[in-house]
This record gives sequence, C-alpha cells and structure tokens, in this order.
Amino acid sequence: MKTYDGPASDHFDGLHFFDPDGSPPKSLGEVLRWQFGGGRKRAVWPEWAPSPHADTPPPRVEGDKVRFCFVGHASWLIQAAGLNILVDPVWSMRASPFSFAGPKRHNDPGIAFDKLPAIDVVLVSHGHYDHLDVATLSKLTAAFAPRVITPLGNDVTMQASDAAIKAEAFDWHQRVELGGGVAATLVPTRHWSARGLFDRNKALWASFVLETPAGKLYIVCDSGYGDGRHFRRVAEAHGPLRLAILPIGAYEPRWFMQDQHMNPEDAVKALADCGATQALAHHHGTFQLTDEAIDAPAIALGQALDAASVPREKFVALKPGQVFEI
Repeated sequence: MKTYDGPASDHFDGLHFFDPDGSPPKSLGEVLRWQFGGGRKRAVWPEWAPSPHADTPPPRVEGDKVRFCFVGHASWLIQAAGLNILVDPVWSMRASPFSFAGPKRHNDPGIAFDKLPAIDVVLVSHGHYDHLDVATLSKLTAAFAPRVITPLGNDVTMQASDAAIKAEAFDWHQRVELGGGVAATLVPTRHWSARGLFDRNKALWASFVLETPAGKLYIVCDSGYGDGRHFRRVAEAHGPLRLAILPIGAYEPRWFMQDQHMNPEDAVKALADCGATQALAHHHGTFQLTDEAIDAPAIALGQALDAASVPREKFVALKPGQVFEI
C-alpha cells in the first residue's frame, strides 16, 4: 500500500502522523479484548431502520443562505454561495474494504445518488472506511469530476484506487479557496487514521472550518474530546463560529472509545468550547461501529443538553434526508 512521503513536522515523524495533544489509537490486544473479552454488551440494531425523510436538493443555493442535508452517518450535502459541497460521502452498502463483511447500512442515504445536484467539492476528513469510500468517490468523479480536499496522504489512497479522482492534499492549518468566497481550512482533531493493519497513522486526519456568506462552519467528522483544547483552539483561531457539525455516536464502551470518539455529553461540552451559535449532530444511526443502541446517541444528546441547561433546539440530531438551513 502506497503511503505519504514528505518532510517531518511537529505532527509527522517522517513515517507516522501524530497529534501532540492527543492519544495514540488502541493496540490490537485492546481491540481483541473489546471484541472477544467477557462481559461485552453489544446492543442489537434493527436489520433496517428507514428514515421517513428523503431529500431532493435544489440545483444551487445562492445569497447568504446555507442549506444542510444530512445524508447519513458522517455524510452531508452543504449548499452555499452557489457551491455544492459533500462531506465524507458514503453511498456504499458497507463501510468496509469488503463487499461481504463489515459494518452495513441500516438505512438508505438521505439523498438518492441520482438526485444529487452537480457536486463541485468533496471534503474527506480521514481514511477510515466510514469516511473515505473510494467507490463513492469514483462514482462522484465519473458523474461530476469534483475537487476532493483531504488531509495529507489520503490522496495517495484515493488515486491508487482511481487515478481520475481529483484529490488535493493539505496539512493542518492550510486554507483552500473553493470559489464564490467560500474557503476551507484544515484544523487538528483528536483522532487517527488507517485503512489496513500496516498503515496506521500514515495518512493525516482533520476537521474543517468552512467560510461561507452565512458565517463560519466547523465540521468535525470524527473526534475524541480529551480536555477540549482542540475545540477551544478553533474558537480562538477561527471564531466566531455560526454552526458546528459534531459527532455524537460510536462511543461505547467508553474505556475503548473515549480517546477517539465523543459521546453526547462530550459533544455538548465541545459545543460550549468552540462557541458555535448552533450545532448539528452526526456519526450515528446508520452504521453500527460500536456497542450502543441505534437510538441511544440521539436520546442521550437530549439528556446531556438538559443537564447542561442548553436548549435542545441549539443542538439538533437530524435523520437522513432531513434539511436544516441558516
């Protein structure tokens, strides 16, 4: 497997990327302990949990409005300033290197692929299969030939699979002009990356700050909470933030997941730290990656908001196909 080759930095040692303020991923032994150790309590998800919503987006959204459609899991369509932007698009049935095994969809994408408007830009946060889906990227490339903006090394993964994918790789803190006054800055996030057993952290991971006419959007596709410094630093460097997209799922068991995935209580703290006016939840309800029930993240989000005396309408968990506008 080809991997990134570049100069060392404060978060790249010449072979592996690392987060100076994060935690390394769990060892294989800890993975086996979680999967096969005694006392595991893995909730059973329904075989199929269809959303009551399905979206047919407009061709473009102009002016100072931004339209968000939740496609499912961590996939979004964001329409702003005449641009159509997809985030971590996954239309495949499995988030896996295999067509016959691995996490399987429990509902359809909130937008049928043939209902997508012309896609201009794709943001891909990191290499995990539930975020970087080369089959979907190839299909998007064939249909629309969008720019694909991604952290260092993930372009190698994409183009090794399909040389036609127009991947552009960037480091943390780099700002990319997308057109129409819209720009994306890659920012550190508390996570890690891998596609197989031997490429752990050989590609970078990131969140995005998206500048739009309606304000700045903070798009966190995967992250642990830690002590909250990653979120406070984004507020300091890029605030004020109009809206944050924050993950709330794939968090049980906590001993295994807490360093890399937030639970709803963590996400509410992250919202306070980053200072966004509004938040949308994602990373839940489509692929069963961990042990909590399919509806547990949305229920726990409401409880966490109540406990923090935050109005529930400030942090909304949509279902696939639902739309939110600012």
